[in-house]
Amino acid sequence: MESPTPADPSELEELYRLLAAVRQLDTAAVRWQRQGIIPGYAPLLGQEAAQVGSGYAVDPRRDFLFPTYRELGVARAVGVDMVEYMATHKATWHGGLYNPAATHFAPIQAVVGGSVLHAVGWAHGQKLAGPGEDGYNVALTYFGDGASSQGDVHEAMNFAAVMKSPVIFFVQNNGWAISVPTERQVAGGSVAARAAGYGMPSLSVEGNDVTAVLEATRQALAHCRDGGGPILIEARTYRLGPHSTSDDPGRYRSLDEEQAARRSDPLAACEALLRTRFGTPDPFFAAALAAGEAEADAVRQGLEGLAPRPGSEMFDFVFQEPTPALKAQAAAWRTESEHV
Repeated sequence: MESPTPADPSELEELYRLLAAVRQLDTAAVRWQRQGIIPGYAPLLGQEAAQVGSGYAVDPRRDFLFPTYRELGVARAVGVDMVEYMATHKATWHGGLYNPAATHFAPIQAVVGGSVLHAVGWAHGQKLAGPGEDGYNVALTYFGDGASSQGDVHEAMNFAAVMKSPVIFFVQNNGWAISVPTERQVAGGSVAARAAGYGMPSLSVEGNDVTAVLEATRQALAHCRDGGGPILIEARTYRLGPHSTSDDPGRYRSLDEEQAARRSDPLAACEALLRTRFGTPDPFFAAALAAGEAEADAVRQGLEGLAPRPGSEMFDFVFQEPTPALKAQAAAWRTESEHV
């Protein structure tokens, strides 16, 4: 779908501020991993517009988002505390210190395709509960072009389509399934085309254009709220950085390719639109970048100030009713730790 022309600069300015904040947090997180503050991180450089545009569209008071391990931008757009979010990357606690029930942002999911099943389950619950005055509450689940080849994704899409579950399948097609290009692992080259096989509509959108992503997500939300069942959005973008901080993209793609992709940088595209459409002056952009830098600094300080969690918590959230084996392990741990 084509990018809409914004009529009011205020929303676009807010989107730019979010993009700038996410860019600063993301690049800072890579530095934090190199400095030993966090053990690992999956960068989203180049995918900011796909994440901010989609996250900005939802209503986190009623809708529920189901991320993978790369959705820092979505978390920031819906107001999740970034220190609590990054606590997951520091391995401080099981699912991060933020409250998924309060934020409507599910715990980070490292299992490829796992969050898709969870989203459909939640959405099916909304279908069974019936619509409210403003229609159904909607689940929005994220995954990549590589994850789209997982059997779990097929099962989730088929179930959602049969049951007319109000769920948006949001695919960030960033060109690479780790080191494998999209054309070598997605038959036909388009994830959006697969939606027709499940009898659901799809939208294919320029994922580096934050206004286009925002409009596509709003259309998808309206479709789900009205009882139209599931819908798929494919945001075509590019992963400018590595798959993770343990990855070396120079082993499987050229620097020329990366440099060419940087010409479609989503932050620069949003800046250009503000300048050409509304004449936004330099001080606005300088202030947005400075605010992003200050926020990243504050998050780093918050991360470094986190105290270790009580060791007993490793046994508290395994099963609803602890098994005899788990109770024995907890007792053994207490005995050993008391004598250390």
